[in-house]
Amino acid sequence: MLKKFLPSEYVKSIYHIKAEELKAKGIKGIITDLDNTLVEWDRPNATPMLIDWLEELEQHNIKVTIVSNNNEQRVRIFSDPLRIPFIYKARKPLGFAFRKAIQMMGTTKDETVIIGDQLLTDVFGGNRSGIYTILVIPVANSDGFFTRFNRKIERRIMANFKRKGLIDWEDEQ
Repeated sequence: MLKKFLPSEYVKSIYHIKAEELKAKGIKGIITDLDNTLVEWDRPNATPMLIDWLEELEQHNIKVTIVSNNNEQRVRIFSDPLRIPFIYKARKPLGFAFRKAIQMMGTTKDETVIIGDQLLTDVFGGNRSGIYTILVIPVANSDGFFTRFNRKIERRIMANFKRKGLIDWEDEQ
């Protein structure tokens, strides 16, 4: 059961995910979390660096859909200026929003990756849905109320993975 929380891949940030490498693996779509994955949970707009990363993905014909558990206003204010489709109140880790995002992008599970900063929502939901998952270090050191609770559980899961030799990258943080 715990292996459902183990990401397929781990990187320090989205900027370590290169469009040309995704394209070479046959990836045509990215489902990404918003808060503490793309930007800090309390930052309303994209940074110039994020805009450049998104443009690189677009140049490689890789579609992006934001799937967030946050409310419509938060996700819309961020996504609309970037013209990125989104799903709000996604209820991750349930799989409905992931399936809907894949349908919206016109990709398959094998052509899609999920990027997120949380084991309990992004990674668990993606793994349960049979989609390749990439865990990133949260971009902010602070979290909202529910995420702080999740982080406590995640630390225990990560410690368990480390003890069992399933991960060796936690120390890189």
